[in-house]
Parts: sequence; C-alpha cells; structure tokens
Amino acid sequence: MSISRRHLLKGIGASALSAATLTTLGNAMHGFQSANAAEVSGYKALVCIFMLGGCDTHDVLLPYDQSSYDSFRNIRSSMFGGYNGSRDRNVLLPLSPVNSGDFGGRQFAMPPEMSGLHGLFQSGDAAFVANTGPLIQPLSRSQWQSRTVPVPKQLFSHNDQQSTWAASAPEGAQYGWGGRFADAAVVSGANINREFSTITAVGNELFLTGQEVLPYQIGVNGTDEIDLLTDFDNANISNLLRRHFSATDFNQSNLIARDIARISDKSVVLNESYNDAISNLVPLTTQFPQSYLGSQLHAIANAIAIRDNLSVSRQVFFAAIGGFDTHSSQAADLPGHLSTVSAAMTAFHSAMQELGVGSNVTAFTASDFGRTLAANGDGTDHGWGSHHMVVGGAVQGQRIYGNVPPAEFGHEQDADSGRLIPTISVEQYAEPMGRWFGLNDSELAAALPNLSNFTAANPVQNIL
Repeated sequence: MSISRRHLLKGIGASALSAATLTTLGNAMHGFQSANAAEVSGYKALVCIFMLGGCDTHDVLLPYDQSSYDSFRNIRSSMFGGYNGSRDRNVLLPLSPVNSGDFGGRQFAMPPEMSGLHGLFQSGDAAFVANTGPLIQPLSRSQWQSRTVPVPKQLFSHNDQQSTWAASAPEGAQYGWGGRFADAAVVSGANINREFSTITAVGNELFLTGQEVLPYQIGVNGTDEIDLLTDFDNANISNLLRRHFSATDFNQSNLIARDIARISDKSVVLNESYNDAISNLVPLTTQFPQSYLGSQLHAIANAIAIRDNLSVSRQVFFAAIGGFDTHSSQAADLPGHLSTVSAAMTAFHSAMQELGVGSNVTAFTASDFGRTLAANGDGTDHGWGSHHMVVGGAVQGQRIYGNVPPAEFGHEQDADSGRLIPTISVEQYAEPMGRWFGLNDSELAAALPNLSNFTAANPVQNIL
C-alpha cells in the first residue's frame, strides 16, 4: 500500500480536528471506560458493505410462489420489459430456507445475477434479515398514520438516513456503532495498535468513528497513488518530505498546532508500519472481480491477512458501492449493481476461507433505505425498510429472519406505495453482531442507544 497526497492530507486534517477536540475536552467518561469487559479472545472482524443510494431489496428477495409472483409482476408491470427476461419466474433462483414454515406457504427467490450469494445462502453461510431499517421504537401502521410514535428524523433523505444507519442519528452525528463496537474492544485490551481497529476502503466514515478509534484508510488501486516518502529518485527530496510530514523540526507551543504535528507524525509511522506488513504478504489465490467493490474487498482481505503483524484481534471494516438511487432505468441498471455486490462478496467469503478465518469474519449489507414496491414508470422512489444479507462461517444461515411483507399494498407494514415500515430496527440488526464481537449488555447499550426501546425478543438474536 502507498499513500496518496489526497489521502494523507485528508487523514491528517480529520485526525487533527479530533485530536484538538479531545485535548480541549480532556478524557471525558463514557460508557466503555467503566464496563471494560468485552470478550476479546481470538480474532473477529465485521465488514459492512454499504449500497449507497437506497437499494431496492424488493428486487433482491423476490416472491416466488405463483400468487405472490403474479402480484409483484402486476404491480411492476411498467418495468418488466426492461429486465430482458431476468425477472421471469423461470430464471429466478429459488431459495430453500430451513425456516420456510414461518411464511405460510410463501416462497422466495433471488435474481439470476446474484448466483454467488444465492449459493452461500443455500449452503448455510448466508442469511437474510427481512424488513430492517431505522426506528426509534416499534411502530405500527396506525401509529405511523396518526403520528403518535416518534420516528427517525429526516426519513427518506439520503445523507440523513446513511447517517442514521451508521449512528442512530441524522447527519451531524459523531460516532457510529461500528466505531463504538471497536471502542469496547480497545478499552478491553484487544488491539495493541488501536489505530488499525477500524479500517475503511473508501473514506473517513462515520460508521467506523468511535471515541477511542478513528478510521484508518487503505488504498485499493496502486496505479493512482504515490508514496510521497519513497517514490522519488532524489533521496534528499524523500528525506525532506519525511522530515516535513513527521514534524521533525516542529517546535511551536500552540496547542492545536502541536496536536496537528503529532498526528502528522503518527500518520507517517502508521503508514510505514502498514506498508511494511503488506509488503511481506503472500498473495491470495482467490480471484476478486475487477470492480471497485471487488478491489475494496480485496484490500480488506489483505488487511485481515496481516492482522497479526498489525497486533489486532478485533477489527471493523467499511466498503461501499454507489448507483442504487434508481428513480429511473432501474431494470437496466440494478441487475449490474447486484451482480457486482454478489461477485465481490462471494470472492471475499472465499478469501476468508483461504485465510482460515471463515468463521471469524462476518460481512453484512446495509443501505440508506429500501424503495417503494410501486413503480414510477421505469424506476422506484425512496423507501424505508429493506432486506439485507449477513454472510460468514459463523452465520446460522439458510434462514430468512423476521417478517417478509407481502408483495401488495395496504398491509400492516405498508406506509404507502409499498414503502415498508421496518419490523426489525438497525439496533436489533446490529445487536447479535455486537454480542458475537464480544460486547456485553452495558457496552451494547452504549453503542446502540435505541436498543432498550425494543423489549420483545429480537428476531435476529440467533443469527450468530
């Protein structure tokens, strides 16, 4: 890995702001300092694959029994011609969930372009979590219509719902639950190098930001990155740059300036440590697809491969793919995006098997929101609840967790136009991942602030 000018400056700026803030405020008490009890033996990692724009998961977990399929096809008749046959019932990939009896004879399938993830579901290494999304507390259709129960702010807004998925609050939130999970592990002594606790392949992500940890960004494409400290023929220039970014000659007394210099120096040291570790990596034999998401997950797989060199036993990763805001041309565009997700996640799962950590790494999908069942011509509008997948050797797979609303309008989970009112909150989705990661009840309560509002048994509690 090499570091680009853009990545270095962005990382230093973001880290410096956080460091200055922490220096000013001091070591404030927070939920994990007193708990200090996360179970951190062995190695475990969580990998979030975020589908930016709002993935239409009506088009991922499809109705397959004839009656439900006919209803779905009738509702979306304006789009079916654009699918070029890829949503015809005879080419769908039927699912065989071991809990099929929970659905009263209803059957489900996946689209043909997701054959990789379909195979993982059928083999027991993947599961669906149905109709999950941001909630403050359980919500019925009548409560939604009467506005008698609080709901998340700025519903159906991309930026705000991306933030709410990551941090249970709209844009402007400080800490994500991935970062808070890592906080608990760090406080419990999981990672000697806490700086490698949360790693992003795309940017300085809120999901990975905690009070103890900040996301470390890794590169995914060496062709557009330049190692500022070594990629010069003139050794004097390289040495000069290293002295500059290491703040070797810095001697000012300003508090914020000192923090910036310290973080700049730390950034250089961290990147050199990461570069040294990755340079000795034996290349994986698993072939990743030549897509941006495939490159991200390949880079994450390499980071997991050098976990011992980085001295970490708990990590949280973030990757993302865009293009899911399908107000138009959904039939033409969405299958390609779903194919990319399926191929990249399937390759990643194979890579984890190759590394011998298939049961130690759990990947899961997320998105801004689902989309309406109703079509608006050749696309769909912003929704709410959506169906997501959890993948890994530890997953109690070949199951569909939760309630899959019918492919029709006017049911109890229909806010309007087939926009689904979630029946599983993001906090409930995250809870079993946190427990598997090692968090106890108090640590989960600190990381997932709305979890205590959901007092009934969590439908997803046994997924890991």
